[in-house]
Amino acid sequence: MTASGFLTVAPVIEDSMASEVAAAVEALEDFDVAYETTAMGTIVEADDADELFAAASAAHAAVDADRVSTVLKVDDKRTSTAPAAEKVDAVEAELGREARGSRE
Repeated sequence: MTASGFLTVAPVIEDSMASEVAAAVEALEDFDVAYETTAMGTIVEADDADELFAAASAAHAAVDADRVSTVLKVDDKRTSTAPAAEKVDAVEAELGREARGSRE
């Protein structure tokens, strides 16, 4: 099985969140997960939901702020071991190109 999620962890502050978001991302290193950070959040993939939830909890705890906002969207594929990247590959096959564009 494969569990993938889209995780956003952010302190509720007025200034830059970069150092606290970096702490949340660094916390993922202690878990058996693959991840990719984007401008809007972090895609996290684990073998099961328990590992995904533990990693998300650690990322939340790593943020040193009076108030922390965390959102986790989970896709728990209990009968499949296919990685999340296969979803993107399928869309790109339909498009006949990469599923990204530029603002030029």
